[in-house]
Amino acid sequence: MSVKQGLMALLAEGPMYGAQLRSEFEERTGGTWPLNVGQVYTTLNRLERDGLVEPTGEADSEGRISYRLTDAGVAEVGTWWTTPVDRDNTPRDELTIKLALAVTVPGVDVAAVARTQRTATMRHLHDLTRLKQDVMRKQRDAERDEPEPDESDSTANHDLAWLLVLENLIFSAEAEVRWLDHVETRLHRESLRPFRRSGDSAGAAKARAEVEETAYRREVGSQQQTDRTGARR
Repeated sequence: MSVKQGLMALLAEGPMYGAQLRSEFEERTGGTWPLNVGQVYTTLNRLERDGLVEPTGEADSEGRISYRLTDAGVAEVGTWWTTPVDRDNTPRDELTIKLALAVTVPGVDVAAVARTQRTATMRHLHDLTRLKQDVMRKQRDAERDEPEPDESDSTANHDLAWLLVLENLIFSAEAEVRWLDHVETRLHRESLRPFRRSGDSAGAAKARAEVEETAYRREVGSQQQTDRTGARR
């Protein structure tokens, strides 16, 4: 998620200063993507430079300056809500890069790398599932306590936001486990092939080339024989 767009979405609710924005951002996303105040103010400075936010006035007694959206900022947030997230640019995934490189680097036990990651991902998945259960238990308790309407709506919305983030992380972890299972299956199949496509020694590569050349010549010879037989008929 873009920090810029996230902060602007929060400012659409009303003016806030940096620490408030950081607190609201982390609370609504469950602290999944932590921010520091310096990052928040750097982003605010860029937004102000671009004419999307502006300070509401002078700093308060503690030196804090609140910011609000400009008309251009309001329009930008509206466009963000109605525009799908761009998936054309493939993000750099460290695990994918790690395994892709491991396959090509001699001496790396790729299967062990995949197994180690699968164990870690399963542990992470269990942790996320427990967190989800805690949120759902909190929701059930809140329904029984019947708080004031305004307080209930605010708490429920924040719980729902955190629940959506958790479920996204759970689905991603489940998908990663399935992919790692596929990786192990693929590696096993490759290990059964007569000639490996990567990591071959020079002698093995030469032998493979000779076998493939022989097979090609036999195929060509067989096709020529078939053509000659067809011509005689």
